Amino acid sequence: MSIEISLRHHIGTFDLAADFVSGAGITALFGRSGSGKTTLVNLMAGLMRANSGRIKIGPRVLFDSEAGIDLPAHQRRIGYVFQEARLFPHLTVKQNLLYGAWFAKLRGSANFDHVVSMLGIGALLTRRPLNLSGGEKQRVAIGRALLSNPDILLMDEPLASLDDDRKGEILPYLERLRDDAAVPIIYVTHAVSEIARLATSVVLLADGKSIASGAAADILGRLDLLPFTAQDESGAGSLIDATIARHEVEDQLSVLVSPLGELRIPALAAPIGMALRIQIKARDVMLSLSRPTDISALNIVPCRIVALRDDDGGMVNVELDHDGGHFLARVTPKSVRHLELHPGKEVYAVIKSVAFDRRHVGAWART
Repeated sequence: MSIEISLRHHIGTFDLAADFVSGAGITALFGRSGSGKTTLVNLMAGLMRANSGRIKIGPRVLFDSEAGIDLPAHQRRIGYVFQEARLFPHLTVKQNLLYGAWFAKLRGSANFDHVVSMLGIGALLTRRPLNLSGGEKQRVAIGRALLSNPDILLMDEPLASLDDDRKGEILPYLERLRDDAAVPIIYVTHAVSEIARLATSVVLLADGKSIASGAAADILGRLDLLPFTAQDESGAGSLIDATIARHEVEDQLSVLVSPLGELRIPALAAPIGMALRIQIKARDVMLSLSRPTDISALNIVPCRIVALRDDDGGMVNVELDHDGGHFLARVTPKSVRHLELHPGKEVYAVIKSVAFDRRHVGAWART
């Protein structure tokens, strides 16, 4: 189902101008705080009315200022998951879920048992929200939204209120939701790590404007967008599709087949043949003019420099290509001068196995 957005809105001194088209999977609305992400999803949901523009979800036009169309929120068939779960405290988990299904009674609800199984909340049905962890509450909130049988899910930073352990608990369920629910998702975040793990595509917002949109790997890998995308503690990085080729049990390693060749990473508890997406942080990639020997790093990738770009931190981001597989390295200006790095130069990229963070390795269903 396609999502077509073209909106203009003015609030005080803030102007929003958003234009993008997206489809299945998770579309991340990404940008710094104050860039307009929450305002945009509230306009889509009908919680606010845009000054002008158009919202189309599949064949249905929800808002068109020129045609005089403005469906109220309850007719837009949109499920909304907020930063806080906002469950009814006096109802059990099952009753909260059935409240979502009640809104879908005229259209036919999604299958209750399937949603409960997909989100792993079967054992929680008799509990009340007070007795749930933060991650459990969010899974129930997602289930309630799904059971309203929406055409699209809006998720406004659903992990923002969770600590790292609770985020790790819920991320696999969000992956399953992306791959199995067949409902397109608009996912608000300012965390690169969540995009690396979840996003199919990205819409980049800055100062109220949508400045770029496209596949997640393409957006995060563009040198010209790094001032906007390399904004958290992880810095610039690359997203690489891979498949588990084998496990080297004795060495506690998993070997992946990827566009960069074979990569060895810390052992994953996942079956051979499983499709993954991994994040390689630019700061974890070293460059050498010759193939290194007698070093501890296990991943050495011959490649060619495509482009170089200075960043705001006084470093240089280097775009690299290996047989069509693009990724980034981050080095000092001194290294650029010493190695005489320039576009077209052949180098070797060195990536330590221990640099791969299991939290940023995500299951990825590919057809």
